[in-house]
Amino acid sequence: MPDLGSLWRDSATETFSAPPVSGDLSCDLLVIGGGFTGCTAALKAAGQGADVVLLEFDTIGHGGSGRNVGLVNAGLWLPPDTVCDTLGTEAGERLNTVLASAPDLVFDLISQHDIACEPCRAGTLHLAHAPRGLAQLKARHAQLIRRNAPVTVLDPTETAARTGTSGFHGALHDARAGTVQPLAYVRGLARAAQSLGARLFEHSPATAITRQDDHWIIRSNDATLRTKALLVATNAYHRPVSHMTLPHVPKVNYFQLATAPLGNNISRDILPGGEGCWDTGLIMSSLRRDAAGRVILGGMGDDTGVQAGWARRKLAQLFPQLADAEITHQWAGQISMTSDHLPRILRIGPDALSIFGYSGRGIAPGTAFGQAAAHALLTGDDSHLPLDPVDAHIERLPGLKTAFYETGARLVHAVSARR
Repeated sequence: MPDLGSLWRDSATETFSAPPVSGDLSCDLLVIGGGFTGCTAALKAAGQGADVVLLEFDTIGHGGSGRNVGLVNAGLWLPPDTVCDTLGTEAGERLNTVLASAPDLVFDLISQHDIACEPCRAGTLHLAHAPRGLAQLKARHAQLIRRNAPVTVLDPTETAARTGTSGFHGALHDARAGTVQPLAYVRGLARAAQSLGARLFEHSPATAITRQDDHWIIRSNDATLRTKALLVATNAYHRPVSHMTLPHVPKVNYFQLATAPLGNNISRDILPGGEGCWDTGLIMSSLRRDAAGRVILGGMGDDTGVQAGWARRKLAQLFPQLADAEITHQWAGQISMTSDHLPRILRIGPDALSIFGYSGRGIAPGTAFGQAAAHALLTGDDSHLPLDPVDAHIERLPGLKTAFYETGARLVHAVSARR
């Protein structure tokens, strides 16, 4: 299947570029990774007057952040009660509370720094892919209502009116959420951090990390960088670094395809309110529009023939008027997914943290975690972190779990193709 390229790279109006690092540097905080977490951390640290350096292996947003669906969701993939069951009530509610307001943080940063990323705060629709999915949504709704969230259960008729298709059994609308152009958002964060004095470098892989006296020493290109505090924010795109080993976490491939911009006579009934969507299927799929009127469909798996063929059939099944629509873009990314679907803040040494495992919820949690991590590392106060840091994290058979997710996606999509 030909690589049609990323819509986000072609449509982003926010631009950003930075040189490779060269020469020896010292700083208060060094961030590795130019995604949502890393760029928000750099922005927060620079705003506090700290001397901050960010190293990105490729270009800003090259990894999962720039390949994201663009849903700015509140909370996690898990229902809030499950978060509390896993972490304990106090820690679980702390995380639930932080992430409930995380979309506010995202849209506030967009407004404050005038980030041109097609922000749309019409909420999101969690779609019931089957009758059992609607039962799950009703249970989630009850949990969220107890926490005063502005959520509403929609019946099949209301869902069809909101989406333009009768292919779902109901939905949960969350008014806190919205959509953005994800690559433009992360580039805007980088631009804002740079404007406040942060030094960002692209094409600058961290190749070695060592501890010397009370500082961290990082090698990148031919430069040696010295920092008091360190944040590793590479998530699913972490690359091996000499003298430091981070946990291997299962990864999930997620692909998307986009139509050409559609005229109102074709697309006016498809998501007319502008909500972004994802469904309750174990092999999840997503649906949204962009500002130019493209319809974007995504699903778990890579972008090889089986998944791409499924996506084209699925699009035509949901919206018969799109059966002959031109597909102009097709791309894929990776999600870091822990076994319990909860993110981790890992303490990797004195004044050093690594954050990973958003399990498909990168934008709002990444923004919130990045901001909190910068504050904690600069002040030495961990009390405002969304999660307590852990000293170790072990995933059993991460490679096998990655293969399981990919095989499952292929099987589900192959079976659906025969229906």
